Amino acid sequence: MTRELARMRDVAEEYCRLIEGLEHDADEWLGRLVGLLPRLHAAIAALDGTAVLDPHYLEPNLDARFELYTRLRALLGERDSYWMEYDAGDEQCRSGSLADDLTDIYCELKYGLTLLDLQPDDPRSAFEGWRTGYRVHWGQHLLDAERHLYALQTSNRLGSAVS
Repeated sequence: MTRELARMRDVAEEYCRLIEGLEHDADEWLGRLVGLLPRLHAAIAALDGTAVLDPHYLEPNLDARFELYTRLRALLGERDSYWMEYDAGDEQCRSGSLADDLTDIYCELKYGLTLLDLQPDDPRSAFEGWRTGYRVHWGQHLLDAERHLYALQTSNRLGSAVS
C-alpha cells in the first residue's frame, strides 16, 4: 500500500470514529471536525491520479443512514441548515444540511473501510470506490460541509473550542 493510500485509509478511519463517537459537547466535536475535513480533502486529492470512473455501487442501509442523520441533526441544532446557491425565500427555505453532508461522507468512507477489511490483500476496489464516489457524489458534500463550517467559524457560531 502506498503512502497516499495509507494516509487516505487513516483519515477515513479517523473521520468514521469521530462521526460514530458523537460527543455531547457539540462545540468541541465541531472543532475537531473543522480540522479533519481539510485533511480528508487533501488525502482524497492525493489519490486523484488518472480519471477512472468505474461504476460506483453503494448499497445503502436506509434505516442506519436515517438514524445517523437524525443524531447529527439533533447535535447540530440551528447550525445544521445553510443556504444553497439556488435557495430563495425565508429562513425555512434553506436546503443545505450539514448533517446530510456528514452522513453521506460517512457512508461512503465506511463502505470503503469495510471493503478494506474484507479484502486486505486487494485494496484497489476500496480506493477506486472512494475516488469515484468523491467525483460523483460525496465530493460536493465535502465542499459544502467545509464551506458551511467556514461560515459558522467566521460568524463565531462554532463555540469556544474553535479559534
